[in-house]
Amino acid sequence: MPTPIPHPPLVAAQELARLNNENAAVHGTCRKRRQIRRRLKVKSLWPKKIFDALDWQAAEGEARPIRAVGFLLPKKSYGML
Repeated sequence: MPTPIPHPPLVAAQELARLNNENAAVHGTCRKRRQIRRRLKVKSLWPKKIFDALDWQAAEGEARPIRAVGFLLPKKSYGML
């Protein structure tokens, strides 16, 4: 008997919950970075928007997981293919 495929609304709900959790983690990390920068009272000629964008980019790199497609074979096993 074939394996049942998950019901699409359930998969969509799980995907939405995962995205919501990731977004909440990114927002939390970005908020912490901005608070630290504001407490240090960094003076710069650059506009605040640039620093906010850099904080957001760094927060996404920290909080959002990277999903890989496929797998990596160790170098020793290449000859066994």
